[in-house]
Amino acid sequence: MPCLYVCPLSRLPETLAASGARHLVTLATLGSPGLAIERPAGIAPEHHLRVGFSDIVAPMEGHLPPGEAHVRAVLDFASAWDRRHPLVLHCYAGISRSTAAAYAVACALAPERDAAELAQALRRLAPSATPNRLFIAIADRLLGRDGRMSAGIAAIGRGAEAFEGTPFRFVLDEGAFPPKNAGSPQEGATRQE
Repeated sequence: MPCLYVCPLSRLPETLAASGARHLVTLATLGSPGLAIERPAGIAPEHHLRVGFSDIVAPMEGHLPPGEAHVRAVLDFASAWDRRHPLVLHCYAGISRSTAAAYAVACALAPERDAAELAQALRRLAPSATPNRLFIAIADRLLGRDGRMSAGIAAIGRGAEAFEGTPFRFVLDEGAFPPKNAGSPQEGATRQE
């Protein structure tokens, strides 16, 4: 069953090993060691996306906020993912950039699903999740969600304080998230322990 895994950089090796993932998204600040990580064994070069931006929501000297090109790169990569093996998304702490990207991917792969429901599922799976609001706003616009993604994230509020997030798995029911070129979508994003 296709699923997304989200984790901090410090837990990436164990998350990849436990998940059997063949696709990886690295979200890190340009020039940081996180963006320069060596591609893990088992991940083909074309299956590792590196996206560099700072975890900020407004311009700040010396930092690059998420932009349309960053969000589009993640959405395009997820669209091309064959869903036969898990997709891992990670950032430095596993709290903001990676949770924003995972939420955007879930919304993109299930356009018929309610954005607020998916945000609530994210909160249940990741109590510390505080998705980057600018990344979400851009994804919301690109996906034509008319503010519903941003409203869903605003409704769940800031996550619990944490140094880093706990890795989690967002199981994507095959009916709601069919592999590319598969049949019609149905209801179902679920949490699996």
